[in-house]
Amino acid sequence: MAIENLNSVGRRISTLLAEPRDTSLRFYVKRCFDVTLAVILLILLLPLLLLIAILIKVDSLGPVLFIQERVGARRESKGRQAAWSIVPFQMYKFRTMFHNADQSLHKAHIKAFAEGKLDTSKGGTFKLIDDPRITRFGRFLRKTSLDELPQLLNVIKGEMSLVGPRPVPEYEVKEYADWHFERFTSLPGVSGLWQVEGRSLVTMDEMVKLDIEYNRQRSIRLDLKLMLMTIPSVLFEKGAG
Repeated sequence: MAIENLNSVGRRISTLLAEPRDTSLRFYVKRCFDVTLAVILLILLLPLLLLIAILIKVDSLGPVLFIQERVGARRESKGRQAAWSIVPFQMYKFRTMFHNADQSLHKAHIKAFAEGKLDTSKGGTFKLIDDPRITRFGRFLRKTSLDELPQLLNVIKGEMSLVGPRPVPEYEVKEYADWHFERFTSLPGVSGLWQVEGRSLVTMDEMVKLDIEYNRQRSIRLDLKLMLMTIPSVLFEKGAG
């Protein structure tokens, strides 16, 4: 399903959930907050980023960054309202897999997850367990979520927010029901309500419901709370896979 077809559904959903213009101020305040904090974090974390890049190169052949097209959202002003359009963007992560790893394994896993064929109560999770494509150092990066740090660049570019719904690949969106598209009424986030409360221990519907809950309640105060909660969630590996 192409982005254009996804947008035909997305536009219908966005029309129903269009925002009044008085939310524009909150959007731009959040945007300024995101950019300011992302720049500060990039400067402070530069030595760590360089160290991770060196260790990736030492551990396996291939580029330092893994760049993948994901599906996100863009806010557009339309008269007295603002609506959200579905847009593709290139998301940055530190490479945790062997170079040119086959993506078909993950696509099949996501399809089974979306269809409810994974028993999350018995260890079947959103994330692949014992994924053979992951490098030795990559396992550490994923467990600590340090592989997500390059997404600060996506935040500065305006493609992501520090907090928001999880950015997803197009093949996952193909499995969505119409009501799932409400999750595209905010910028995708580096962290979010799903990452803090659900991680990989929820079903597809539960994951989307958490993202929609965030969209309906979002505020700078909630963003700060979720960013602070992300740290212990990662440290104690809540739902990590």
